[in-house]
Amino acid sequence: MSSNRAVDRQDVVVVGGGIGGLAAALALRLQGQSVRLLERAAEFGEVGAGLQLAPNATRILREWGVLDQVLAAGVEPHRLVLRDAVSGDELTHLDLDDEFRTRFGAPYVVVHRSDLHRILVDACRDAGVLLETNCHVERVESTDDTAFTYCAGGRVLESHVALGVDGLNSTLRDGIVGDQPVASGYVAYRGAVAVEEMPAEVNLDEVVAWIGPTCHLVQYALRQRQMVNQVAVFRSPAFDRGESDWGGPEELDDAFRNCCEPVRNGLASLWRDRRWQMHDREPVDNWISGRLLLLGDAAHPVLQYLAQGACQALEDAATIAREASEHNNDWPTALQATQQARIPRTARVQRNARTWGDIWHIDGVGRLLRNELLTNRDPHDYTHIDWLYTARETE
Repeated sequence: MSSNRAVDRQDVVVVGGGIGGLAAALALRLQGQSVRLLERAAEFGEVGAGLQLAPNATRILREWGVLDQVLAAGVEPHRLVLRDAVSGDELTHLDLDDEFRTRFGAPYVVVHRSDLHRILVDACRDAGVLLETNCHVERVESTDDTAFTYCAGGRVLESHVALGVDGLNSTLRDGIVGDQPVASGYVAYRGAVAVEEMPAEVNLDEVVAWIGPTCHLVQYALRQRQMVNQVAVFRSPAFDRGESDWGGPEELDDAFRNCCEPVRNGLASLWRDRRWQMHDREPVDNWISGRLLLLGDAAHPVLQYLAQGACQALEDAATIAREASEHNNDWPTALQATQQARIPRTARVQRNARTWGDIWHIDGVGRLLRNELLTNRDPHDYTHIDWLYTARETE
């Protein structure tokens, strides 16, 4: 082992300073663990625009004492709405009212990613998590009782356990799973602008998904309805042709050419200098190597159609903290218990997200049948979301 070990030994080293890593660090620190979090970037920050937090996530944020801050920074929409992107017709909706909050025990909130990230950074710092930037982790090795986290430059940190929460392209995942990201062929363009900069009126009380053949557009308000967040997603013809550079801005407008006017108008407010090619990975049955456990997108990256990426990372964090406490810091047992609790659920989310994407983007007769089924749906029918929103990972 290297001689450049840290003098102090933490209970937990968390690799990755995104939302999932910060959540894991906060949850464990609130349980009394000593935690050091390592972020590769020069400073903490989050790239992107808005995200949706369903009750399975907001219940957890409330337990950590940060939900009020998230509510102050975000928006509680009144409805989730599906519309046909071609005709503009409303297909179905879900009221996010008192009945919804009572049923699921918490509200539905939309928030800017950077606002949630900042809230978690501040909460971690206030709780006593040791936060470090400019730290590139190369690998983690384990003995029977110690995790050794190797950083670029020769520094080695010792802990009881290490958590790999370093995202879709996780370096640490390679040593456990060794698979590759699966390209969906779809690409996302995002944009968050002030309400007055929108070229067309947007309902600030709704999360609207305009779903169409091989494309969709999501719109909702952020920051107490002062901003509008948009995400446009489409199937890339360049990907289908086998090109390595796919989903460029030259494809964006053409992908939505047959959509209704409100959808086409929304495209003008998107950022065109960046894009997010959409990938996930196949569900796997092991996230553990010695005293290293993968969490978040490193363990179970999910396509965005269920709006559950951040939510599942928060569930992961709550679960590892609960299992560490229930097993009296018997870490090998706690890691196994976390994996056993989380893998079936996250695999179901991953698979359902893929299916939901297929449903959103169907064309022809399938689109007509989908629209009829959705239009005839009872808005108070919770059949297809009960399993997702009622899971109580912290009980």
